Amino acid sequence: MQDQTTAGNLLYTMRANPPLVQCITNFVAMNIAANVMLAAGASPAMVHAEEEAGEFAAISGALTINIGTLSSGWLAGMLKAAQSANEAGKPWVLDPVAHYATAFRRDAIARLLELKPTIIRGNASEIIALAGGTSRGQGVDSRDAVEQAEDSARQLAEKHGCVVAVTGVTDFVTDGQKAKRIVGGSPLMPRVTALGCSLTCLVGAFAAATPDAPFDATIAALAVFALAGERAGATADGPGSFSWRFLDALAGLTPEAVDRDTRISAA
Repeated sequence: MQDQTTAGNLLYTMRANPPLVQCITNFVAMNIAANVMLAAGASPAMVHAEEEAGEFAAISGALTINIGTLSSGWLAGMLKAAQSANEAGKPWVLDPVAHYATAFRRDAIARLLELKPTIIRGNASEIIALAGGTSRGQGVDSRDAVEQAEDSARQLAEKHGCVVAVTGVTDFVTDGQKAKRIVGGSPLMPRVTALGCSLTCLVGAFAAATPDAPFDATIAALAVFALAGERAGATADGPGSFSWRFLDALAGLTPEAVDRDTRISAA
């Protein structure tokens, strides 16, 4: 019997019924994140205002929250949206961008964690700090290796009852019990702004398509992203050409190619 939870099958499922995903992301990421979602086959909506964020979350397939360019008004919208998503039984993804940098961010992330995200996606420094450890992160940049954050990710997943994804050279995903690693991508990816933020939105799209399997959905999103990055990087001359090649590679991926070429292993 064919495994219906493979990354390729989940890509097919997501594209067959393109999910509407509410992406509360940052100013830097909005354009590239929307383009990534469209290239992958999902339908993004950049709705963040307090006056409508909660109402919109209830009708979306999933919600993603990224605190990159945080403000009081945006935080109010985030809190309302997360609460509404929970009440409607919709999955939501938290991207704790540089949450350790200021008191405002630390308070915001604590309030968002209380609303129990389905999935947390961050870089190694963010995940280490979120679990209470000492990271070497500076601003939005990670200065810690993914493998150094694996124990922190497991602790976070167990504490908050969610899936945790640590992304970097080799991605790591855990639900506190089982774990997977995903290899791929390109060294050019960190040189294109907001690709990590875009990945958070894509995780939301896969979670919307398979809401009962957030662990598998997260792995599939990361695997698809990594394969597109690997293919784009093979012919790119630099970060500029990589950016558009990545969108083309993402749009051109087939479920068969994803299942054949992605490198996913147990951790």
